[in-house]
Amino acid sequence: MQMMTMALGSCLGIVLYDASTGIGALAHAMHPRRELVKNNGNRAKFVDTVIPAMIERMLQWGARRERIVAKIFGGARMFDAFKGCRGLMQIGDENIVAAREILAELAIPIAAEAVGGASGRTITFDVSNGSVLVRYVNGTEETY
Repeated sequence: MQMMTMALGSCLGIVLYDASTGIGALAHAMHPRRELVKNNGNRAKFVDTVIPAMIERMLQWGARRERIVAKIFGGARMFDAFKGCRGLMQIGDENIVAAREILAELAIPIAAEAVGGASGRTITFDVSNGSVLVRYVNGTEETY
């Protein structure tokens, strides 16, 4: 089975996987922290709330917490090309920082990442083996 999320710009694609059970999850998070957004009813939109929700669901399905690893993708600085935006903390940077912090707090190691840059990407997560194919907007591909 494969899962895909498209058009990751500043958003973050988060993959969690337990290789021992073959249980995995994929999220497309838009914002780093739920409390910073007024319309915050959907916890799947936020890095800080979607990661614990993914882990909870994986455990319900039979994953072993101590074997879950993460892979993160996206978090691009989509507005670097615009005048006045260089050097500013942007949502992509904030999403990456939030994911690293939350995963560390939850003792989930990051096994791979392709984050940052200034261009979008699409990811395809193969749940059968835990691999993630990253397709960049320029046509290049990498597998993690």
